[in-house]
Amino acid sequence: MSYPITFRQLEIFAAVAKHLSFTRAAEELHLSQPAVSMQVKQMENLIKTVLIEKIGKHLFLTEAGRVALDYSEKILSSKLALEETLCSLQGAEKGHLRLAVPGTANQFMTLVLAEFIKIHPGITFDLHIHNRKGLLNSLKNNLADLVIMGKTPDNMELVTQAFMNNPLVVITSPKHPLSNKKIIQLDQLMEIEFVVREHGSGTRNAMQKFFDQHNIQLKKSMEMPNNEAIKQAVAAGLGFGIVSLHTLQQELALKRLKVLSVEQMPIMRIWYLVHQKQKIVSPAMTLFMKFVLNNTQQIWGKAYPELLAHL
Repeated sequence: MSYPITFRQLEIFAAVAKHLSFTRAAEELHLSQPAVSMQVKQMENLIKTVLIEKIGKHLFLTEAGRVALDYSEKILSSKLALEETLCSLQGAEKGHLRLAVPGTANQFMTLVLAEFIKIHPGITFDLHIHNRKGLLNSLKNNLADLVIMGKTPDNMELVTQAFMNNPLVVITSPKHPLSNKKIIQLDQLMEIEFVVREHGSGTRNAMQKFFDQHNIQLKKSMEMPNNEAIKQAVAAGLGFGIVSLHTLQQELALKRLKVLSVEQMPIMRIWYLVHQKQKIVSPAMTLFMKFVLNNTQQIWGKAYPELLAHL
């Protein structure tokens, strides 16, 4: 038996399922709430199955609803890829990509997007900033077409492509006595208190692994939820910090922070472009991935040549 479900009904149902709210789905789709409710109800009537149930004041997906959402996302993704492919065959570039990036990568990725859009103005983007937990959620639940991240998870089937080094450096206030020292030994860092990222963050994991390998035990004065908070705390003199060099353009230019020369550092991580292995790769995705792989290092280096001196 086949059901005459429309693409529009799938789009509306997917929006409601994503937000678990008719109101928020209506706002996203620029429709009235009754129109959204009616379309979902019509879809349920067609398949004679309840997809969304209301318990108290909250909406929940039924088992059939979870299955329907999975297929809806795949069908809508295939539809988008078909439209983009047909446009590319006609010589037109069109598409929309959802990107998820960590705050650490936000500065250089906005530069990359600006350069890419100059060449491919028909391709549009949503850019979402997440911590590591949010990036993993974006991958798992297909909330992003492409994810920029450091260490990739081992428990998911992913396509990963390395495109740029991500150096982690030690920062301090310019007023600290060690700020002008030409070279600092690793064991000297054990005497200093550090402001660190929260447990589970990529930076925290890389830092911990590096110092464990060198039998260095750091004093941790406090934890911070993001790099911006760490930079502010370090600038205020609350300790040293370890952050990505890619986040320091403004602070170094204003001389609010200083990068220390520490032996065997920086800690070199890698940036990866990541997507689900089963993801349908559209022409827009192909264009953007190729651009990122071939141009990101050059774009960043050209914009901030003074940072290269710290590598």
